[in-house]
Amino acid sequence: MENNKTLYTTFTKMAIKVAMINEYPLKKAKALVAKKFEDHPFEKFILKSIKNDEFNNETLIKLTNNCINICEEFGPDRDYITLILVLESINLETLPKEIKKDISSPIVAHFREEIIKINKTIPAPPPFNMFLETRSLIEWSTMFGLYYLIPKKKQGKNKPVLLMPPYLGNDTSTKFVRKYLKSVGFKTYKWELGVNMINSKYLPKLVERLDEIYEKHGEKVSLVGWSGGGIFAKIIANRYPDKVEQLVTIGSPVWGVNNMQTPLVRVLEFLRGKTLRERNDKFLKELEEIPKVPVTCIYTKTDGLVPWKHCLEAETMRKNIKNLEVYGSHMGMGANASVLVTVANALIENTQGKKPKGFITKLENMFFPKFWERKKGDIVKDLISIPNYN
Repeated sequence: MENNKTLYTTFTKMAIKVAMINEYPLKKAKALVAKKFEDHPFEKFILKSIKNDEFNNETLIKLTNNCINICEEFGPDRDYITLILVLESINLETLPKEIKKDISSPIVAHFREEIIKINKTIPAPPPFNMFLETRSLIEWSTMFGLYYLIPKKKQGKNKPVLLMPPYLGNDTSTKFVRKYLKSVGFKTYKWELGVNMINSKYLPKLVERLDEIYEKHGEKVSLVGWSGGGIFAKIIANRYPDKVEQLVTIGSPVWGVNNMQTPLVRVLEFLRGKTLRERNDKFLKELEEIPKVPVTCIYTKTDGLVPWKHCLEAETMRKNIKNLEVYGSHMGMGANASVLVTVANALIENTQGKKPKGFITKLENMFFPKFWERKKGDIVKDLISIPNYN
């Protein structure tokens, strides 16, 4: 949060300055910026910052450069897209209809360009992570026995879920995920398109599959995509939000794919395109958009194939966008107990509007990095309270 304080303090000053340059008085400019951050994760801090900070005489150019420098120091981050969209919205809303010289728009455009440059610098997974992918053999082989030990709670209520396999995978790849979701009460569907070669020809057939399931159940369908399957799932969620209940991606690159550094060369060959350049640019543009449905992105920082930062969506955009970290390899995510539990919990929460609760859920938290990143006192307190949890 300390890093966010520095960034958002500078950014709010810049946003206020944009409104003031467009002839908004200070009080009105502050009110507009505050409104843009309603329901934001850092709303309380931002409102306090806007209220307490004395607005100085720094120029918009200086404030913009300061903000860009901070982002550059912190490194690539998908959440910067929220800042870009907020700033563009403020500029568009405050820009006078009749203006002799538009000062703010070029600076706002410069801010977007520089942030995009920063977000193009995500490095490829380190060699050690690639080596760790060998543990996927252990993850898959042990899951046959571990599966029966994973807690199961019947809360799916027969809601439909369409699953899409990873690059070079097929419906067998999603076997454990489908089996687990079925055991907790969901109605799961295979993609039935053979091996996923990341080919555009799958999209029309996937849309037909979505329509078929939607009509059969008479309700929206949840989409779950692993790795390359998540690319298709996100594009479909963007195109058909009226038929998609939510999107869950598992180790999927959901943004910045055009510049992604990865051993998965074939994915880049298709998405960057050589013979289908124009068509692929359209897909890339769609992939950058954020679906208007609940989004849950599951990732692992030890991913050896996809840079994990590409697997995160902008949580600061909306409350129903979440990034959840698990332990494990990229190739083993389909046989990872934490992934199975996370997918099920996300589907339950977004279809029922409430988080799963109870002793089992409390116990499950111990298997996620977030549980162990807290203060020691809080961890001990939770561990002690587990046996008495109802």
